[in-house]
Amino acid sequence: MAWTVRRAAILLSLLTLLMATTTPVAAANPIEATNGFYVYPGSAPATWVRSNPDDPRAARISAEIGDRPIARWFGNASDIGSVVASHVGRAHSHGLLPVLVAYNLPGRDACGGHSGGGAGSVGAYRTWIASFAAGIGDRPAVVVIEPDALGDFACMDDTAIEERLGMLRYATEKFMQKAPNTWAYLDGGNVGWVAAGTMADRLDAAGVRNIRGFAVNVSNYYTTAASLDYAGSVNAALGYSAGFVVDTSRNGHGSNGQWCNPPGRKLGTSPQVGGGADMLLWVKTPGNSDGECGIAPDTPAGQFDPELADRLIDGS
Repeated sequence: MAWTVRRAAILLSLLTLLMATTTPVAAANPIEATNGFYVYPGSAPATWVRSNPDDPRAARISAEIGDRPIARWFGNASDIGSVVASHVGRAHSHGLLPVLVAYNLPGRDACGGHSGGGAGSVGAYRTWIASFAAGIGDRPAVVVIEPDALGDFACMDDTAIEERLGMLRYATEKFMQKAPNTWAYLDGGNVGWVAAGTMADRLDAAGVRNIRGFAVNVSNYYTTAASLDYAGSVNAALGYSAGFVVDTSRNGHGSNGQWCNPPGRKLGTSPQVGGGADMLLWVKTPGNSDGECGIAPDTPAGQFDPELADRLIDGS
């Protein structure tokens, strides 16, 4: 009997120890764990300013755009884990919060066509996104996952849609597992593109419940007020209150219905915590072209154009 009691006590102690060592630690709030947003010195506007110090537009492009915290976009780099780790490490060394964009889905920008490319296969994408998340590790960060990915379905067949949803679900799982102190947001389109209820269904199918939430108005021009309303409608359709962020980089004058380098647009509210969302962010780099269209017909997508930047400052 004594041996049975001792054995039970030993088993109970081992079970208690096992539970203590396997209970997951609550993820940190990356905003509370840092002291403001990281300003990436290698952003396109900051780099242009350093290369063109005598240009009469340089000083105000630096002050109004280059010196602001802008998300850094990451595409199809074979060493993505080390590239991301280096970027996040620099921010972490200063106690600041980096904002990153994962943009490498196969067949990305299916409808727009200006920013095509991405990983060569589903397998390649899974390897890439897992390495991306691992590069962040347990350091605080904000990540917007795959702009346009859930809005482009009209240009895809059912097989391609299911394949894409699978890749996005895998991405959310990897951030949950490998980057626990990251607030990750699936791209949720914008108020002028996909109905809120439809977007909620797509977000749910893509694994939004694995991460912090979703992003709205990325690379578009809709006002913050309209974007907040849209996000609220998406959350109502989801049936729970997911976190969300709004891209305010170019929405100071709202949308004129065009998405590709339209005239008359203006810089929006500077990046900040709150503002009706988790954060208002500059996800799109102001001055980077949407494609060879609009008021920049000769500037490829993603390339910085100082004239575009200057016009966004003036709102012209």
